[in-house]
Amino acid sequence: MLVRAPVAPLHAEPRASSEQVSQSVAGHLATILEVREGWRRVRLGDGYEGWMHEGYLERRALSAEESEAWSASARHSLGCTVVDSQSGMERVLPLGARVAPEARIVAGAVLDAATVPRGHPAGGIEICEAAARWFASTSYQWGGITPWGADCSGMIQTVFGLHGMALPRDARQQAELGSMLALVPTAWHAGDLLFFSDRTDGRITHVALVAPERTLVHVAIGRGGFSVEHLDDEADPYTAALMGRLRGARRLL
Repeated sequence: MLVRAPVAPLHAEPRASSEQVSQSVAGHLATILEVREGWRRVRLGDGYEGWMHEGYLERRALSAEESEAWSASARHSLGCTVVDSQSGMERVLPLGARVAPEARIVAGAVLDAATVPRGHPAGGIEICEAAARWFASTSYQWGGITPWGADCSGMIQTVFGLHGMALPRDARQQAELGSMLALVPTAWHAGDLLFFSDRTDGRITHVALVAPERTLVHVAIGRGGFSVEHLDDEADPYTAALMGRLRGARRLL
Protein backbone atom coordinates (compact mmCIF):
# COMPACT_ATOMS: atom_id res chain seq x y z
CA MET A 1 0.00 0.00 0.00
CA LEU A 2 1.00 3.63 -0.39
CA VAL A 3 1.43 5.89 2.62
CA ARG A 4 -1.17 8.66 2.33
CA ALA A 5 -0.31 10.92 5.30
CA PRO A 6 2.47 13.50 4.94
CA VAL A 7 4.27 11.76 7.82
CA ALA A 8 3.27 8.33 9.11
CA PRO A 9 4.74 7.04 12.38
CA LEU A 10 5.93 3.46 12.64
CA HIS A 11 5.29 2.04 16.11
CA ALA A 12 6.91 -0.77 18.07
CA GLU A 13 3.48 -2.19 18.96
CA PRO A 14 -0.05 -1.91 17.51
CA ARG A 15 -1.14 0.97 19.75
CA ALA A 16 -0.74 4.73 19.42
CA SER A 17 0.96 5.10 22.81
CA SER A 18 3.79 2.72 21.94
CA GLU A 19 7.28 3.87 20.94
CA GLN A 20 7.74 5.49 17.54
CA VAL A 21 10.64 3.55 16.02
CA SER A 22 10.69 5.23 12.61
CA GLN A 23 8.53 7.03 10.07
CA SER A 24 7.47 6.89 6.47
CA VAL A 25 6.24 9.77 4.33
CA ALA A 26 3.55 10.25 1.70
CA GLY A 27 3.87 8.26 -1.48
CA HIS A 28 6.22 5.61 -0.13
CA LEU A 29 5.35 1.94 -0.29
CA ALA A 30 4.62 -0.20 2.75
CA THR A 31 4.35 -3.98 2.44
CA ILE A 32 1.62 -5.41 4.68
CA LEU A 33 2.82 -8.34 6.82
CA GLU A 34 0.00 -8.65 9.35
CA VAL A 35 -3.41 -7.11 10.09
CA ARG A 36 -4.70 -6.52 13.61
CA GLU A 37 -7.74 -4.40 14.64
CA GLY A 38 -7.06 -1.29 12.58
CA TRP A 39 -3.30 -1.72 12.58
CA ARG A 40 -0.94 -3.07 9.95
CA ARG A 41 2.47 -4.57 10.59
CA VAL A 42 4.45 -3.30 7.64
CA ARG A 43 7.87 -3.47 6.07
CA LEU A 44 9.16 -0.18 4.67
CA GLY A 45 11.44 0.25 1.69
CA ASP A 46 14.54 0.29 3.91
CA GLY A 47 13.58 -3.08 5.41
CA TYR A 48 12.42 -1.59 8.70
CA GLU A 49 9.38 -3.29 10.22
CA GLY A 50 6.80 -2.05 12.69
CA TRP A 51 3.15 -1.19 13.20
CA MET A 52 1.33 1.54 11.31
CA HIS A 53 -2.32 2.50 11.79
CA GLU A 54 -4.49 1.90 8.73
CA GLY A 55 -5.49 5.59 8.75
CA TYR A 56 -2.04 6.51 7.46
CA LEU A 57 -2.36 4.22 4.44
CA GLU A 58 -4.29 4.30 1.19
CA ARG A 59 -7.17 1.85 1.28
CA ARG A 60 -6.36 0.09 -1.99
CA ALA A 61 -3.46 -2.32 -2.26
CA LEU A 62 -1.22 -2.10 -5.32
CA SER A 63 -0.15 -4.98 -7.50
CA ALA A 64 3.54 -5.59 -8.12
CA GLU A 65 3.21 -3.99 -11.55
CA GLU A 66 1.43 -0.93 -10.13
CA SER A 67 4.06 -0.55 -7.42
CA GLU A 68 6.86 -0.66 -9.95
CA ALA A 69 5.12 1.87 -12.20
CA TRP A 70 4.53 4.22 -9.27
CA SER A 71 8.16 4.03 -8.14
CA ALA A 72 9.33 4.89 -11.65
CA SER A 73 6.93 7.81 -12.23
CA ALA A 74 6.46 9.49 -8.84
CA ARG A 75 8.18 12.82 -8.34
CA HIS A 76 10.40 13.60 -5.34
CA SER A 77 9.28 16.33 -2.94
CA LEU A 78 11.81 18.94 -1.92
CA GLY A 79 9.22 20.29 0.49
CA CYS A 80 6.12 21.25 -1.44
CA THR A 81 2.42 22.01 -1.31
CA VAL A 82 0.18 20.07 -3.67
CA VAL A 83 -3.52 20.21 -4.49
CA ASP A 84 -5.24 16.91 -3.85
CA SER A 85 -6.89 15.77 -7.09
CA GLN A 86 -9.89 14.27 -5.28
CA SER A 87 -10.68 16.71 -2.49
CA GLY A 88 -9.21 19.87 -4.03
CA MET A 89 -7.53 20.63 -0.71
CA GLU A 90 -3.92 21.69 -0.38
CA ARG A 91 -1.48 19.30 1.29
CA VAL A 92 1.97 20.23 2.59
CA LEU A 93 4.49 17.43 2.05
CA PRO A 94 7.95 17.10 3.58
CA LEU A 95 11.30 16.50 1.95
CA GLY A 96 11.42 12.93 0.67
CA ALA A 97 7.72 12.43 -0.01
CA ARG A 98 6.64 11.05 -3.39
CA VAL A 99 4.21 13.01 -5.53
CA ALA A 100 1.96 11.80 -8.36
CA PRO A 101 3.01 12.99 -11.84
CA GLU A 102 -0.33 14.70 -12.36
CA ALA A 103 -0.44 16.48 -8.97
CA ARG A 104 -0.53 20.28 -9.17
CA ILE A 105 2.29 21.94 -7.23
CA VAL A 106 1.34 25.33 -5.76
CA ALA A 107 4.41 25.95 -3.59
CA GLY A 108 7.85 24.49 -3.08
CA ALA A 109 9.46 22.14 -5.56
CA VAL A 110 9.57 18.56 -6.79
CA LEU A 111 12.04 16.65 -8.94
CA ASP A 112 11.37 13.97 -11.51
CA ALA A 113 13.06 10.71 -10.55
CA ALA A 114 15.37 10.93 -13.58
CA THR A 115 16.66 14.37 -12.59
CA VAL A 116 17.51 13.56 -8.95
CA PRO A 117 21.04 12.20 -9.65
CA ARG A 118 21.95 15.20 -11.80
CA GLY A 119 20.86 17.73 -9.20
CA HIS A 120 22.18 15.81 -6.22
CA PRO A 121 25.55 14.15 -6.93
CA ALA A 122 26.87 11.74 -4.31
CA GLY A 123 29.76 13.91 -3.15
CA GLY A 124 30.83 14.69 0.39
CA ILE A 125 30.61 18.47 0.08
CA GLU A 126 27.21 18.28 -1.62
CA ILE A 127 25.84 15.96 1.08
CA CYS A 128 27.07 18.29 3.83
CA GLU A 129 25.48 21.26 2.09
CA ALA A 130 22.18 19.37 1.77
CA ALA A 131 22.21 18.46 5.47
CA ALA A 132 22.71 22.10 6.43
CA ARG A 133 20.16 23.36 3.91
CA TRP A 134 17.31 21.02 4.76
CA PHE A 135 17.85 20.21 8.44
CA ALA A 136 19.34 23.43 9.87
CA SER A 137 16.25 24.22 11.99
CA THR A 138 15.16 20.65 12.69
CA SER A 139 14.23 19.65 16.23
CA TYR A 140 15.23 16.28 17.63
CA GLN A 141 12.51 13.65 17.42
CA TRP A 142 13.15 10.00 18.18
CA GLY A 143 12.28 7.95 15.09
CA GLY A 144 11.91 11.03 12.85
CA ILE A 145 13.26 11.20 9.29
CA THR A 146 12.18 14.62 7.98
CA PRO A 147 13.12 18.29 8.55
CA TRP A 148 9.90 18.50 10.57
CA GLY A 149 11.60 16.35 13.24
CA ALA A 150 14.42 13.83 13.00
CA ASP A 151 16.87 11.75 14.96
CA CYS A 152 20.54 11.36 14.10
CA SER A 153 20.31 8.39 11.75
CA GLY A 154 17.03 9.61 10.26
CA MET A 155 18.72 12.75 8.97
CA ILE A 156 21.66 10.74 7.62
CA GLN A 157 19.36 8.29 5.84
CA THR A 158 17.25 11.04 4.27
CA VAL A 159 20.17 13.20 3.12
CA PHE A 160 22.13 10.31 1.62
CA GLY A 161 18.91 9.07 0.00
CA LEU A 162 18.42 12.46 -1.63
CA HIS A 163 21.82 11.95 -3.22
CA GLY A 164 21.01 8.48 -4.52
CA MET A 165 22.45 6.35 -1.72
CA ALA A 166 19.99 4.09 0.10
CA LEU A 167 21.13 3.56 3.71
CA PRO A 168 19.62 1.41 6.45
CA ARG A 169 17.65 3.15 9.17
CA ASP A 170 19.65 2.82 12.40
CA ALA A 171 23.07 4.22 13.31
CA ARG A 172 24.34 0.77 14.28
CA GLN A 173 23.33 -0.53 10.84
CA GLN A 174 24.94 2.42 9.09
CA ALA A 175 28.13 1.74 11.06
CA GLU A 176 28.56 -1.53 9.17
CA LEU A 177 28.80 0.17 5.76
CA GLY A 178 31.77 1.45 3.77
CA SER A 179 35.40 1.27 4.81
CA MET A 180 36.88 1.78 8.26
CA LEU A 181 38.87 4.94 9.02
CA ALA A 182 41.29 5.83 11.78
CA LEU A 183 39.78 7.68 14.74
CA VAL A 184 41.70 10.89 14.11
CA PRO A 185 40.38 14.02 12.31
CA THR A 186 43.27 14.01 9.82
CA ALA A 187 41.86 10.74 8.38
CA TRP A 188 38.39 12.17 7.70
CA HIS A 189 36.91 13.87 4.66
CA ALA A 190 33.61 15.73 4.23
CA GLY A 191 30.86 13.14 3.87
CA ASP A 192 32.42 10.54 6.17
CA LEU A 193 30.36 9.27 9.10
CA LEU A 194 31.39 9.13 12.75
CA PHE A 195 29.74 6.74 15.20
CA PHE A 196 29.41 7.09 18.96
CA SER A 197 28.22 5.07 21.92
CA ASP A 198 27.07 5.99 25.41
CA ARG A 199 26.63 2.34 26.42
CA THR A 200 28.99 0.19 28.45
CA ASP A 201 28.86 -2.53 25.77
CA GLY A 202 29.93 -0.07 23.05
CA ARG A 203 26.82 -0.57 20.92
CA ILE A 204 26.47 2.36 18.49
CA THR A 205 23.83 4.88 19.55
CA HIS A 206 24.66 8.01 17.53
CA VAL A 207 25.95 9.11 14.12
CA ALA A 208 27.32 12.43 12.84
CA LEU A 209 28.44 13.69 9.45
CA VAL A 210 31.96 15.02 8.93
CA ALA A 211 31.81 18.49 7.37
CA PRO A 212 34.50 20.89 6.07
CA GLU A 213 36.78 22.99 8.29
CA ARG A 214 37.02 20.40 11.08
CA THR A 215 33.32 20.42 11.89
CA LEU A 216 30.61 17.81 12.36
CA VAL A 217 26.89 18.16 11.68
CA HIS A 218 24.26 16.04 13.36
CA VAL A 219 20.84 15.98 14.96
CA ALA A 220 21.34 15.38 18.67
CA ILE A 221 19.04 15.33 21.66
CA GLY A 222 21.78 17.01 23.68
CA ARG A 223 21.53 20.01 21.35
CA GLY A 224 17.76 19.81 20.94
CA GLY A 225 18.13 19.18 17.21
CA PHE A 226 20.47 20.07 14.36
CA SER A 227 23.88 21.32 15.41
CA VAL A 228 27.33 22.07 14.04
CA GLU A 229 30.22 20.97 16.26
CA HIS A 230 33.69 22.50 15.95
CA LEU A 231 36.34 19.89 16.71
CA ASP A 232 38.88 22.51 17.78
CA ASP A 233 36.58 24.14 20.33
CA GLU A 234 38.14 22.67 23.45
CA ALA A 235 36.12 25.01 25.65
CA ASP A 236 32.81 23.38 24.68
CA PRO A 237 32.08 20.58 27.19
CA TYR A 238 29.42 19.05 24.94
CA THR A 239 31.79 18.55 22.01
CA ALA A 240 34.50 17.18 24.31
CA ALA A 241 32.08 14.68 25.84
CA LEU A 242 30.78 13.69 22.40
CA MET A 243 34.26 12.98 21.03
CA GLY A 244 35.01 10.97 24.15
CA ARG A 245 32.29 8.58 23.05
CA LEU A 246 33.67 8.14 19.51
CA ARG A 247 33.74 4.45 18.53
CA GLY A 248 34.03 4.37 14.74
CA ALA A 249 34.55 6.27 11.50
CA ARG A 250 33.45 5.03 8.08
CA ARG A 251 33.73 6.24 4.49
CA LEU A 252 30.76 5.43 2.24
CA LEU A 253 31.58 7.63 -0.74
